[in-house]
Amino acid sequence: QVQLVESGGGLVQAGGSLRLSCAASGRTFSGGTMGWFRQAPAKEREFVAAITWSAGNIYYTDSVKGRFTISRDSAKNTLTLQMNSLKPEDTAIYYCAAMRVVLTTRLQIPQAYDYWGQGTQVTVSS
Repeated sequence: QVQLVESGGGLVQAGGSLRLSCAASGRTFSGGTMGWFRQAPAKEREFVAAITWSAGNIYYTDSVKGRFTISRDSAKNTLTLQMNSLKPEDTAIYYCAAMRVVLTTRLQIPQAYDYWGQGTQVTVSS
């Protein structure tokens, strides 16, 4: 059974940093993609960042470029999102997601992902 478990969320002041982690178990995604999405209250789930597991190609949504860094540790089967210069508009539940393949044209589409974590709350105060 595949499980994705996020950790590292919390409350931080604007300008601060948080580091999210996602531990994957049950399978590896060496031929696939892992990513982060977020969902704020009354809003749709939106793409944040993704990385192709084998090649390490990285994609970000424009609003987080230069502030967030996605990375993966193949040995530990772990995905990380380093978030710096956080803003109140970054407040959301952050979800880890995994895709069994690489579909670069669908990376930003939640329905393209096969597995999801339970989410971790990130709150940025002004």
